Amino acid sequence: MTELARKPANQVALATMYVGAGLTVIAALSPFVDQATTTVLADHVRKGYPAYGPGEINAAVTAYTVILSAVGVLGLLSWLGTARAVRVGKGWAPWLATGVFAIAACLALMAVTVKDTSGEVGLAPLLGWLQVLPCIPGLAAVALLWRRAS
Repeated sequence: MTELARKPANQVALATMYVGAGLTVIAALSPFVDQATTTVLADHVRKGYPAYGPGEINAAVTAYTVILSAVGVLGLLSWLGTARAVRVGKGWAPWLATGVFAIAACLALMAVTVKDTSGEVGLAPLLGWLQVLPCIPGLAAVALLWRRAS
């Protein structure tokens, strides 16, 4: 019997979910790293609202940072909760994974497409696409779970 055949059926799905959780942490921390280094978000706000002063730009960046952090925490809790359901063999785990993926995909699509009052995309594209990144292993995990469930 091969090594892969001896492993639990959902081990690949679980590994994929942990990769997604790691990418979610990276996406959630990216606004903090950006503030300390490249200031992509602040530059994006400054470009969209040239009349904004430093205080208003800082407030907008802080608001985005808080929102993305909250989404990241909820995303991480969702990954870990879904992984736990898979690990203990809950029959409803594929449904949970599908629901969480659908919500995450909608939020990620909003991050890259929703325009603000300046006519520009509200979130800096780099940070928006970082929100999409965890959806890739999310889709893979959902597909693996449904393949295993059938």
